[in-house]
Amino acid sequence: MSTIDVNPADLKHTDLKSTDLNPVDLNLNQPGIEVEDGAHSQHGYSSNKDAYLRRLKRIEGQVRGIARMVEEDKYCIDILTQVSAVTKALHAVSLGLVEEHIGHCVVGAASESDPVVRAEQIDVKVKEAADAIGRLLR
Repeated sequence: MSTIDVNPADLKHTDLKSTDLNPVDLNLNQPGIEVEDGAHSQHGYSSNKDAYLRRLKRIEGQVRGIARMVEEDKYCIDILTQVSAVTKALHAVSLGLVEEHIGHCVVGAASESDPVVRAEQIDVKVKEAADAIGRLLR
């Protein structure tokens, strides 16, 4: 297993501007999370994908740095501080994805010409957003 050298000072970098956000389809096959394949030809986050990927790779480095801190028996409060920073960074990515979903998927559903289909699609997309927000708040 290879390790990546991470400077602990770099782990504290968590400021994330909304312009830096690029939602990423993580497509995590986690229990209780259904991923809709092929539902959209292009996701709302597609224009920001590279920025989301960069941010997630930075977060991945932070997590590896935390693991190394545990391996090296670092002070527990220092580790908890880094866990908090990663959590904050993941929340920022999550909020960006929620914003992208609303701005693309919900607005797209609202542009449907058939009023019955439009109402159904809006309900589905808003419920998806509400459910996702609910999972984030648990």
